[in-house]
Amino acid sequence: MIDMKDASPRSPVPFSKRRGDWVLVAFFAVNLFFITYFVDIEQLTVSNAFHFHYPLWPPPAIVDMVHAYGRRFDPLLMARPAFWRMTIWIDVLWNGPFYVAALYAFIRGRDWIRVPALIWSGSMSAVVLIILAEEHSGVHRAPDFLVVFLLNLPWLALPLATMARMAHDNPFTRLVSVPGAGTQSVEASAV
Repeated sequence: MIDMKDASPRSPVPFSKRRGDWVLVAFFAVNLFFITYFVDIEQLTVSNAFHFHYPLWPPPAIVDMVHAYGRRFDPLLMARPAFWRMTIWIDVLWNGPFYVAALYAFIRGRDWIRVPALIWSGSMSAVVLIILAEEHSGVHRAPDFLVVFLLNLPWLALPLATMARMAHDNPFTRLVSVPGAGTQSVEASAV
């Protein structure tokens, strides 16, 4: 049996009317254009934060900023154990391309991003929770866990917000009226 709701024509809800999505788009943009390929990639291009030569990328100012933060607040970032480096590879190889797709899909209102966004939300939440557990009570615990927790809070809160946003089958579109098909309810999944 065909579900007429799924077969009905749909149109994107304009980005200007989805103000809640603006926050997610800003988060994805900051991650793509600053966190993933400037801050995080430093931890792959500099394997030993205590003995290194500046890499070709990222710029020395970013390397110095990351190391200053690490020395002051985050011994785990400076230690760079194997699991930590793997979380950075996940960010560079999976999350970076996801941010490109998500920026396009969220701005243009493309429902196909729903499943990748749910996968990203789950993987990001898991990675951040594992890192915070180590930061709280692991070998490389943070001297001021509250600071590290608050700085990482957006990477818990925004994936949860994304999960909530993607809870509907068609998060960015609504049913459109078809002349002669009778009255259809308009499904506005806008946040």
